[in-house]
Amino acid sequence: MSKTNNFIFWGLYIVAWLIFVGLSIEAGGLIVNFFFSLYNPEFVQNLYQKLDLTEMHQDSRLAFFGVYSFILTISILKACLFYIVIRLMHTMDLSKPFNTFVARQISQISYYTLSIGLLSYIARQLAKNLTHHGLVTDNLDQFWADSQAFILMGAVIYIIATIFKKGVDIQNENDLTV
Repeated sequence: MSKTNNFIFWGLYIVAWLIFVGLSIEAGGLIVNFFFSLYNPEFVQNLYQKLDLTEMHQDSRLAFFGVYSFILTISILKACLFYIVIRLMHTMDLSKPFNTFVARQISQISYYTLSIGLLSYIARQLAKNLTHHGLVTDNLDQFWADSQAFILMGAVIYIIATIFKKGVDIQNENDLTV
């Protein structure tokens, strides 16, 4: 591998770490926000992203727990996704990238990405349905605005994972015949 490609790879590795740390902080902040909104709702205005759903909690506890569970699940899945990316980049041998570990990791990345997209789409439809019932969900769009992008990206990564699996099979077959 050339020196430029190695430099770009390590630069992307650092960027993946930064994104992972940011997503982990976001997920942790949302978890803290959730518990404060249950036990000390007047303090929520001072917390991360000022995600105040106390009005929704007073109107419908079921809607509150449903929306918050979607928010927490999506944010935790995003952090897990980047953890898998970091683990892949850390252990991948760029001189021989076609191995079963890489193929398995890319498949997991596609599953996580597709799950994030589908859950985001379902959550967006739920929030839209809740607005028809008089609940305010305008401040929640930031959590699932990119659902179609994640679904499309998950499909593309799944195709790449399938190609990688086939490449591993061909490489293993060639190793046995030589």
